[in-house]
Amino acid sequence: MKHFIELEAWQKGMELLKEVYRLSSKLPKEEKYNLKSQMRRASTSILTNIAEGFGRVTGPDKAHKYTISRGECTEVHALLIISIELGQITNDDAAYAIELISETGKLTSELIRKYSTLRIPQSQPQP
Repeated sequence: MKHFIELEAWQKGMELLKEVYRLSSKLPKEEKYNLKSQMRRASTSILTNIAEGFGRVTGPDKAHKYTISRGECTEVHALLIISIELGQITNDDAAYAIELISETGKLTSELIRKYSTLRIPQSQPQP
């Protein structure tokens, strides 16, 4: 694999980002700098940490960035639940995003397991 965009976790995370942007556009104007912004930043962070993990050299360093990415999945999930509980979106609205969160989380967990015990440096990907 030569590029992080080839990772299935990245691809699923990109689907999630698009869905979060679609959903967050439904939030009220007064949420522009609160839930909407936080939801978008967290979903972007999922992707940026996957990319950064791909570029790291050691297994544990990679696993650390993938762990952060998985945590961001949980944050997006929490923000969606909050939005549902506040009546800003419905369960039906959020269903696909929650499915994507689960899938992205599982894929990042696989990356974490793969790299968390790997101690030898990996070859650097070429930009």
